[in-house]
Amino acid sequence: MTRSNPPDPSGLDEPSPSARTPGAGPGVRPGASPDSGGPGGRLCAEAVTLAYGRTTVVHEVGLTVEEGGVGLVGESGSGKTTLARALLGLLAPRSGRITYGGRDLAAMRRGERAGFRGAVQPVFQDGSDALDPRMRLGSSIAEALAAHHRLDRAARRARVAELLTDVGLDPELAARRPHEVSGGQRQRAAIARALAVEPRVLVLDEPTSALDVTVQARVLDLLEDLRAGRGLTYLLITHNLAVVDRLCRTCHVMFAGRVVESGPARELLTRPAHPYTLALRDAVPRIGGAPPRAAGRTDAVPAAEGCAFRLRCPLAVDRCRTQAPAPRPVQGRVVACHRAEEVLAGAARK
Repeated sequence: MTRSNPPDPSGLDEPSPSARTPGAGPGVRPGASPDSGGPGGRLCAEAVTLAYGRTTVVHEVGLTVEEGGVGLVGESGSGKTTLARALLGLLAPRSGRITYGGRDLAAMRRGERAGFRGAVQPVFQDGSDALDPRMRLGSSIAEALAAHHRLDRAARRARVAELLTDVGLDPELAARRPHEVSGGQRQRAAIARALAVEPRVLVLDEPTSALDVTVQARVLDLLEDLRAGRGLTYLLITHNLAVVDRLCRTCHVMFAGRVVESGPARELLTRPAHPYTLALRDAVPRIGGAPPRAAGRTDAVPAAEGCAFRLRCPLAVDRCRTQAPAPRPVQGRVVACHRAEEVLAGAARK
């Protein structure tokens, strides 16, 4: 009868053959960028259109993820997570291109692509999405280390303990499996796994929405500390403008697969120029304030002609029905709305 070995108390089991998350490509130093980019290369979407089959879900979107952080805001179904998948190299554009350090992801050689995966890492809405339920937390983090660093077992164990400490977890939690820790601890472990390959950019897809309010605040504090201490750049996908204001310098608001307003995050929060941005801001609950308002008629689908938001917009006029607004500069931001000046002035009337 064969006796199995007891589990390693450090949590570092032998690497699992399970599927790796983006960033687990072999053989290239993390943060090592494509030929022209350097470790601080910019991640860009250039007139990107994305589709699932015959259904177009993102329409000619352009943005640059740069120092200071970028927020991507919109309700469910607006296309923000689909765009994030393309920026991670998980979805090929129908048209336009995704670049990192000036290099088109579609044209990258194998080594360049592996370097990109080390430089740009995701943190998903639920930490369980990044953690194999069969593996201990320490093994999940060590798996990423083994893929990108030539470290022996002792060095990996020490690095796992260091990463867990960096995200505010007791290193002894390395020996536990995902279901044996709380949701906030799972999310911190997922962040530690992403940090293991020393990325330059983190793509944060609703990183706090699955957590309760007090845990959300602690995770946001952690993300602020990590950005300051590690020089990270964030692309934050969320429906909450207040979270973007805390973590990002600039913000893009998406509706029905299009960016309807872009500009400084604080300006968009305090002085929205698009009725949809205004509705998103007003939907944020406030203690002691009036109940949050819905973003227009939430049962109305995006309009096929004219302005896509017009069926939900309280300010829509005949021009909105016949002419789709083109993005244009208005008082320090870019907005796609015929009545943006009136929205800013707070005096729009039908």
